[in-house]
Amino acid sequence: MAFKKRIYRIIEAPYPEDWKGKFFDEFMIVLILINVFAVILETVESLAAVYGTFFQNFEYFSVAVFSVEYVLRLWTAGESEDERFHPPVMGRIRYAMTPLALIDAIAILPFYLAFFLPFDLRFMRVFRLFRLLKLTRYSAALQTLGAAVYGQRRALGATLVIIAILLVFSSSIIYLLEKDAQPEAFGSIPEAMWWGLATLTTVGYGDITPISVGGKMFGAFVMVLGIGMFALPAGILATAFSNEIRKREFVVTWNMVASVPFFSHLDALRIAEIVDLLEISVMPAHATIVERGGKADAMYFISLGEVEVDLRPEPQRLGPGDFFGEIALLKETDRTATVTTITECQILVLGVDAFKRLLASNPEIRDILTQVMDERLAAINEKSRG
Repeated sequence: MAFKKRIYRIIEAPYPEDWKGKFFDEFMIVLILINVFAVILETVESLAAVYGTFFQNFEYFSVAVFSVEYVLRLWTAGESEDERFHPPVMGRIRYAMTPLALIDAIAILPFYLAFFLPFDLRFMRVFRLFRLLKLTRYSAALQTLGAAVYGQRRALGATLVIIAILLVFSSSIIYLLEKDAQPEAFGSIPEAMWWGLATLTTVGYGDITPISVGGKMFGAFVMVLGIGMFALPAGILATAFSNEIRKREFVVTWNMVASVPFFSHLDALRIAEIVDLLEISVMPAHATIVERGGKADAMYFISLGEVEVDLRPEPQRLGPGDFFGEIALLKETDRTATVTTITECQILVLGVDAFKRLLASNPEIRDILTQVMDERLAAINEKSRG
């Protein structure tokens, strides 16, 4: 069904150029943030007394939107490329059990429970803050962080085990050193664990402190140990997050390069080499990319959008998959035309040094570019004579 496919593309996998998908994502992000802000303001009694009706009506509106969104996601789950979701009934059940779908359900569940359970559910208002988790569906940064945590789950798990061992060890030792001097604070190992956790994390609340010489010396040792141990998870996450960002940028650039017809005949290894040479640039509409007579410092490939080449006597339009800027680089001259963006453009930029390396290692690309250059120059000369 074409309509169902269209709905799926808008709410689940919008294309970059699809303004409806972009609008839906931006609208949902704003609505989620306003919901969280409203939950926070509702806890201020003076504001709740004055704007209680507004908060209530906004909650009805939000639940209606989130409910329709949830139903549409269940309805269109079969359009996913994941074959697990294709069966009409079991596919929807499997989709409903996915982490993001469960977050969507939790975001609206407290509202509907209030109609069926007899006791006061005002305390469940705080669970509306789970709507903040819905941002993971729309935020690339949160998705990247989630992927980084999942990818390093074994390393993080091992680190947590080590920290737990240190907590038990430090709590047991301080219990032996301080139980006689402070039986009310260190009367048992579980009670000493509060001190152990506060010390290992270097928080140091100061509500429980050792007073014996041995306890103080051991406490200093635990403080130094805690600095190193709790830095491990931060280092693991920082490295994983950085690697995940580079991986996503590589995949995005790869897809852009592979979609350009000029590179479509190349194998995966060659495309990977070219990805390292290119830089992604986003240009607003009506911006000048190159100017006639300017220095030739790069070649450009259009991934999204349209540009206008100010050729004489008639300008020429270029769109996704086209390229420009090769003439001045091959002939080692100044720019022969001015190129401006018609719409917002996503452009792959190949600098002059990278251009030379690419042609040196790929003679067939030089031959193709030279042929294209000759054809374009011939067409320009023919138009100028006409």
